Amino acid sequence: MTTTLRPTGPIQRDESGATSRTYDVCVNGRPVGAVELATDPGAGLPVGYVRSLCIDDADRRRGRGTVAALAAEEVLRGWNCTEVRAAVPADAAPALRLATALGYTERGRNMIKEVAAPPPSLPGGVEGRPMTEAEFDRWRSHAVRHFARDWISRGVPEDEALTRSEAVHARLLPDGRATPGAHVHTLLADGSAVGHLWVSEREVRPGEEGAYVLDVEVAEAHRRRGHGRALMLLAERIAAEAGQGLIALHVFEGNDPARTLYESLGYRTTHRNFVKRLL
Repeated sequence: MTTTLRPTGPIQRDESGATSRTYDVCVNGRPVGAVELATDPGAGLPVGYVRSLCIDDADRRRGRGTVAALAAEEVLRGWNCTEVRAAVPADAAPALRLATALGYTERGRNMIKEVAAPPPSLPGGVEGRPMTEAEFDRWRSHAVRHFARDWISRGVPEDEALTRSEAVHARLLPDGRATPGAHVHTLLADGSAVGHLWVSEREVRPGEEGAYVLDVEVAEAHRRRGHGRALMLLAERIAAEAGQGLIALHVFEGNDPARTLYESLGYRTTHRNFVKRLL
């Protein structure tokens, strides 16, 4: 039997150049499931996404999903994608096994929690405030380089990683500190700056708005003093003050101290994120 992908309609394009298309997964022409593919052009270096892949119950455990996933990679190669990404629900054991078997590497996890009411207090002697313009300029330059290093450590070429990182920050902070829904704060301990935090209001679950922690870091000289926990408590306070009932974040694979901290604060994993370079 032959498993193929058959488009259900034309390729959809938005104003940014991103594309998407849905396909039926067919066996000898008979639909047995569906897959949705998309691209994000980013900085002109397209990244492909498998947004969803589902095989009908009656046709599972016959290798249909494996063939469909490999066919999806071929489609994305044809769209000039340099890598493919997939977010797998944390409780979807068969899909997690498939991703691993096909050579995908886990890059990180999406985590979420409900904002406490009332929001938690900060430790004594600690406070948060919005960054000054000078602080923001220094932080943004650092953030672009720091975010790029996460990609570089996972095999992305340095120039490509820096280009992607700059494009991400330009898109998310088009008006700098004044970007609506963006909150970029400095954490002070006894009056000295010890860390920073970037929280943005956005969709955190399908159809649900919330606060998303995009960057959090304690200055190296001030680590192991509880300031990381204080920054996360500050994030919840920012979310509550913005009227958001959910707060979410992404943590990279291998950053066990951060993941342990988030779990201790009540965050739970919703999806595990996988990536595969397309050669």
